Amino acid sequence: MEFAGVVRSEAELRAVVGEPWELNLCKQISQLDHHCREFIARSPFVLVGTSDEAGRCDVSPRGDAPGFALVADDATLVLPERAGNRRADSLRNVLASPHVGLLFLIPGSDETLRINGRAQIIQDSDVLGRLAVMGTPPLLALAVEVEECFLHCGRAFKRARLWDAGDWPPASVLTPLAQILMDHAQPRDCTLEELQREIEEAYERLY
Repeated sequence: MEFAGVVRSEAELRAVVGEPWELNLCKQISQLDHHCREFIARSPFVLVGTSDEAGRCDVSPRGDAPGFALVADDATLVLPERAGNRRADSLRNVLASPHVGLLFLIPGSDETLRINGRAQIIQDSDVLGRLAVMGTPPLLALAVEVEECFLHCGRAFKRARLWDAGDWPPASVLTPLAQILMDHAQPRDCTLEELQREIEEAYERLY
């Protein structure tokens, strides 16, 4: 699809959006201070942005009990890799390009914590042991060397009214995951009912 008025340079961009307020530039820090640590300790959810060697991007969710992300020191953050669908999109991207972007959320809070840095995949048994849940450590973890971090204002969340339960759509209007997977993947070796049962069983085995 062709669009009119495509912005092709930063000069053109600045002509529209203007220059950032000095505070929004100075708020960026290079280490995890006590404010960042407190936010991470209360967060049960983070979005992990990665890209491959060609620049193709991927964003993947990670979630667990609040404080599941381990702050190893002022410049190192470790995310456990729990059981999943085994696509390993984020991990394969990190192998190709270590740069990652993280967005931590706290339910009910409109502000988010943004962290950018370089990641590596680790199997350090001591670290994995510290990330164990119900006696089960993750097989791998993503260790992120923090390069920049800052709190992001909550205007996007306020516009979306994300935490206002009165605006949430009823579950009944959403197409079930099993049906979507059947339509997209068109598996030949299972029925809709079997796939629904597999999803329910997978949700019961979180660790």
